[in-house]
Amino acid sequence: MGELIYRVPVVGWMLKEAMQGPTTAKVLFVVNLLMVWLLVILTFGYPAIIIPALAAVPAMFVVLVLITKG
Repeated sequence: MGELIYRVPVVGWMLKEAMQGPTTAKVLFVVNLLMVWLLVILTFGYPAIIIPALAAVPAMFVVLVLITKG
């Protein structure tokens, strides 16, 4: 599955560098993700902030259940 994702033209190259590259590549990957999110916020406005927060709610719920279960 990883090889298939790495074959996507621009995103695959960045992901491969972030996974296998030096620490600088990892930091730059995170910075690029933040910049893309800021551009999306500038383009679409408030929903670009709310939708990721709503998507994180089930993930955090699962994390809390796993923490309290163990």
